Amino acid sequence: MRTRLLSGTVAALVLGTLLLPATAQASAPPSVPVMDVRAHGAAAGTAVASGYGEPGTRLHVEAGRTASARWLEIAYQVQETGYWCGPAATRIALSARTAPPSQAALAAQLGTTQAGTDHIGQITRVLNARLGTGWYETKEMPNDPPTPAQRDLLWHDIVFDIDRNYPLVANIVAPPGNQPPGYPPGQTIYHYFTVFGYDAVDRTVLIADPASFGGHQIYWLSFDQLASLIPPKGYSA
Repeated sequence: MRTRLLSGTVAALVLGTLLLPATAQASAPPSVPVMDVRAHGAAAGTAVASGYGEPGTRLHVEAGRTASARWLEIAYQVQETGYWCGPAATRIALSARTAPPSQAALAAQLGTTQAGTDHIGQITRVLNARLGTGWYETKEMPNDPPTPAQRDLLWHDIVFDIDRNYPLVANIVAPPGNQPPGYPPGQTIYHYFTVFGYDAVDRTVLIADPASFGGHQIYWLSFDQLASLIPPKGYSA
């Protein structure tokens, strides 16, 4: 689905202003801001990175853990067009394990068009192809609200995958009244983002959101809200 962007930082997308992606490196070069998750709390709604909203902007998040939480090292990048949330979220997930390709290369491999990336299964296929693995599976969540079994599986997948250095990619539907921080409140947003951390005590998940809605790039979201956002779509885990 196409992500409909209304924030001021997205005006450049509409005008076609793109930044060319840089070659990924094993560690963040000095020009890339480094985000320290430990400097922030893990409560829902807490922003880890904000204010870096230009299309193509890169951030580096270092891996870490506490007694109850764990998050992965990723190379974040703001999506370069209004409909490349799928390629950008896929790129972020790949960056935890390998040097990721450009968003343009992933958009071509995913079959993304100006209408967006149609189905989470396309993300699963490309993640496995790029990593040379069969790890990722497509998990559908057709029930809205999700069943207890679907919620339990989602939490299990988050903890199991992140503990093994595999971020998740979620396809979400965010209607007015149920949206992550900074989302345009007057419309339903169809979107992809990456889940790359969790806190078992706060029961929150760490999101790398390529849309940068409201200037928020990386933030904590309650697990309950994540579970309510995915139906009737799905996720790759």
